[in-house]
Amino acid sequence: MPSILEKPAVRHAALPISVEQYHRLSAAGIIAERTELLRGVITERMTKSPLHTYIVQLLSKWLESAVPEGLHVRQEAPLSLADSEPEPDVAVVRGDAKQYRTRHPQTADLVIEVAVATVGLDRDKADIYAEAGIPEYWIVVPEQRLVEIHRLPHAGGYESCEQLSEPDTLLAPLILPQSGIRLSSVFD
Repeated sequence: MPSILEKPAVRHAALPISVEQYHRLSAAGIIAERTELLRGVITERMTKSPLHTYIVQLLSKWLESAVPEGLHVRQEAPLSLADSEPEPDVAVVRGDAKQYRTRHPQTADLVIEVAVATVGLDRDKADIYAEAGIPEYWIVVPEQRLVEIHRLPHAGGYESCEQLSEPDTLLAPLILPQSGIRLSSVFD
């Protein structure tokens, strides 16, 4: 049976909520923890498979060993954006963890989503991340053994999207051009 939200009349009548309202609902325990706010709509996050968890941990560990002082790696933690509060699998943000004790970062230098079962949704998030000015967004797609690298953000999305699938390809984010990880290391 199709969702009621698939009906155009209902979709247009639905009332989006703000990031602030989302925070208040969460603090009051009204919404489940396994959610994120996307374009003013509360969405349920998928359960993480062992493969998803492994790749997220691998990428986090690699980035933590490579980021210079002044940047830090966040794993499955919120970013407070204009009308969304996604929880990317990995994000590299400016500053140190201490400065985010009372608020979430409002941007990042790199965001990575691991798409084991959510590739469509993660591709839809590209526009949200681009509008927030995030210079680089990776979608890791284990089933296809590829990484989509989105760069050059603007209000309508990313100007550049490159799909890398060769095992010897070196993945190097813009913020760490000298520190890369081989695609084969991610998937093998």
